Amino acid sequence: MNLMKFKPLHDRVLVRRIEQNSKTSGGIIIPDNAKEKPIEGEILAVGSGARDDSGAIVPLDVKVGDTVIFGKWSGTEIKIDNEDLLIMKESDIFGIKAA
Repeated sequence: MNLMKFKPLHDRVLVRRIEQNSKTSGGIIIPDNAKEKPIEGEILAVGSGARDDSGAIVPLDVKVGDTVIFGKWSGTEIKIDNEDLLIMKESDIFGIKAA
């Protein structure tokens, strides 16, 4: 599947995890099997929004390019263009990281 041809539906977003530094401040290298899952990511694509009680579409607060913070186990992992990405609802996102 091609990333350019993927558009999330409704209030879902496509996120690329931002890998954390694999070396501690003291210079110790953390092996892959001991790393925590990153909780920070970049928004790659957004859906059109959720519908409210009256049926009107409510646009999302996040946009493509935003860096967001989310739960360690949030979203569903999918592979697009041989890259591991996450698809999640906007409500799984805790906040947008200031630039």
